[in-house]
Amino acid sequence: MQELRRVKSGVLGEEDNMVTLHDVLDAQHVYDTTKDETYLRRVVMPLEVLLTNYKRVVVKDSAVNAICYGAKLMIPGLLRFADGIEINDEVVLMTTKGEAIAVAIAQMTTSVMATVDHGVVAKIKRVIMERDVYPRRWGLGPMAQRKKNMIKEGKLDKHGKPNANTPSDFLQSYKDFSKSKPSGLSGSSDSATAEAPSTPAKEEKEAMDVDESPADDGDKKRSADDDEANGSEKKKNKKDKKKKKDKK
Repeated sequence: MQELRRVKSGVLGEEDNMVTLHDVLDAQHVYDTTKDETYLRRVVMPLEVLLTNYKRVVVKDSAVNAICYGAKLMIPGLLRFADGIEINDEVVLMTTKGEAIAVAIAQMTTSVMATVDHGVVAKIKRVIMERDVYPRRWGLGPMAQRKKNMIKEGKLDKHGKPNANTPSDFLQSYKDFSKSKPSGLSGSSDSATAEAPSTPAKEEKEAMDVDESPADDGDKKRSADDDEANGSEKKKNKKDKKKKKDKK
């Protein structure tokens, strides 16, 4: 074998954007002397070149940092999307400037994204962008601000849960879904107990009593037979002893 080399890796082939180390050295020299980065950008390709075969989903700038922290992409953060996206397809999330944010798995089709007003668009598979490149924009809504102020005033605990000082108007609008039980389960149990007939239980008890009586009679007969057998054996033993005495 004369030589062994890799001819393709991902979407990059042997004849795509190949440069030598001399090109890297020259590009760095040109940038240092003339501050022209055209040659350097031709030699050092951006990361987004590897993701050109994925379908694209453009995200609002206000949702970028939340995705970098691992949040799912929801409908309010969706700006534009490609055609032909199906469920469980791998897509690339990108900013309006063309920067790759993450590789994600689609949870909606293109037609569903265009029609619904809430829901999960995609869940994250691999985050690419560093955190805090874009400003943090979550927790700035009116309800979030009100809860923060109430926590400072002591009207909510440190986790944002109601306590003894929580005002009644907040409790009326607040719903703790972690403690509530599904209504269907409780209703089904009540209806099952209400609809359960009482007569079959009595009939089953009577049947059990009827079935048990023959068994009891059989047990009594067996015990009587055993007693008779024991009595006859004792009589035989006494007779044998008397015969032995008479012979002596």
